[in-house]
Amino acid sequence: MARGLEGWLQEVWYEGRRGGLWLRPLSWLYALGAALHRAPYSIGLRRARRVGMPVAVVGNLTAGGTGKSPLVAALATAVAARGVTVGILTRGHGAARTAPRRIGPDDDPREAGDEPVMLARATGLPVVAAVDRAAGAALLQTTGVQLVICDDGLQHHALARDLEVVVIDAARGFGNGRLLPAGPLRERPSRLATVDWVVLHDTAPHGLQASTARGREGVLRMSLIPGPARRLAGGGPSIDATRPLGAFAGQRVHAVAGIGDPRRFFGMLRAAGIEPIEHAFPDHHALTVDDLAFGDAAPVLMTSKDAVKCGATADPRLWEVPVTARLDPDDGAALITRLASLAGTAAKES
Repeated sequence: MARGLEGWLQEVWYEGRRGGLWLRPLSWLYALGAALHRAPYSIGLRRARRVGMPVAVVGNLTAGGTGKSPLVAALATAVAARGVTVGILTRGHGAARTAPRRIGPDDDPREAGDEPVMLARATGLPVVAAVDRAAGAALLQTTGVQLVICDDGLQHHALARDLEVVVIDAARGFGNGRLLPAGPLRERPSRLATVDWVVLHDTAPHGLQASTARGREGVLRMSLIPGPARRLAGGGPSIDATRPLGAFAGQRVHAVAGIGDPRRFFGMLRAAGIEPIEHAFPDHHALTVDDLAFGDAAPVLMTSKDAVKCGATADPRLWEVPVTARLDPDDGAALITRLASLAGTAAKES
């Protein structure tokens, strides 16, 4: 049911399907609520909280599916390689707890959230999940980090930020251009005039181009590069733990994706020569053994976000397909330098 509704909304937002007219009044209410949320900060009745260290936010204007979390992992890792102690802050969708919490790579995603655990595994850096981003940043400060990178939170005004990055799915753009729920937009595209960097994911001939979507400091292009598949569990030491993605071509393969845009994962597999049997689930779906019971012994490929929810499953069919965000031009050197400089400036001022 949830996937059916989500699929219907995607068709209304991005494919011109009719039937969403009744959602427009709800979009007006959404716009009013967003304006009321921003107003106290805009007129000075409330002030965004500063936590004594620089904060960069990587967010989006649309609901889900832009490749934001892999970009956060790539940026945090690259800045850390320059000698900066980086912490990652995320909301922790699907977590059982809402209080700020330090997340480790072996934490239960049902308690911690799937994306925080995925980020902890991918980077090895301090990760905190918190609904209250300012409280989460304060917890990260106790770990000695010099820079906080927020996975999402562009519309969370309670936490002051020193740099904003917006990730856009260039192929889908802003869909029908309407606010939630009649369209995919959390904010109007005019918001881009106030952000520092725009990252266009997978530029396409008929999609958004760098000339029309720019941040104040620059624009980058991003692609997600799949790595070798990794067996999750149950294979034993005599069975190979990794396998080139192309090794699955020409055989029966199931593909599981519980992310914002499952079609992107399925398309990536096809680009590697694999024709998968598609199994799309709602974003952050808590996978169960029954979800993966396909009635055969064929390999099951899944995203890293889904894989963290299956680590305890002793099923040799299951394989994770990790991805790495690649930036162009120059591997995103200008943005990475800018992020590293935030920490350097803060150190000089302290």
